[in-house]
Amino acid sequence: MRVLGVDPGLTRCGVGVVEGVAGRQLTMLGVGVVRTPADADTGLRLVGIERGIEEWIDRFEPELVAVERVFSQHNVRTVMGTAQASAVAMLCAARRGLPVALHTPSEVKAAVTGSGRADKAQVGAMVTRLLRLSAPPRPADAADALALAICHIWRAPAQNRLQQAVARNRLQQAAALHASKGRTS
Repeated sequence: MRVLGVDPGLTRCGVGVVEGVAGRQLTMLGVGVVRTPADADTGLRLVGIERGIEEWIDRFEPELVAVERVFSQHNVRTVMGTAQASAVAMLCAARRGLPVALHTPSEVKAAVTGSGRADKAQVGAMVTRLLRLSAPPRPADAADALALAICHIWRAPAQNRLQQAVARNRLQQAAALHASKGRTS
């Protein structure tokens, strides 16, 4: 599985591509940051992020895009910019027919470090170790994007089994409902 992780942000949007499967060694294919000037118009910044993510999708051809789920912060302006950058990443994926997975920061931290309360330095250190890198990716947004991709690769098999079980359960319930309606008619 090849996953493009996106750590959304208006000034620095972290991007990282990881390939592999759960239970095996993962490989980093690329890592970086899509940057936009803080003093530019928001619309132009979003276009810049779109172009950057499109370039990453063209270059690495991921099978899925994993995006950090925006969570409430105290700074509404920061949340708005993050949500807008997140939406651009989802739009780019949807335009290409790529599935999108959303993971909360605590899910990513827990998957990569074992603790949902890990700090950025711990996440960077574990990403470095897990991907056998010589140094943590900089800035932290880049390491976070790789952590998102790792999180999804590791969580996808369990999520897929859960989704399949839920779908089977719904089919069984629908069949039982249909059968009971046939008996009462």
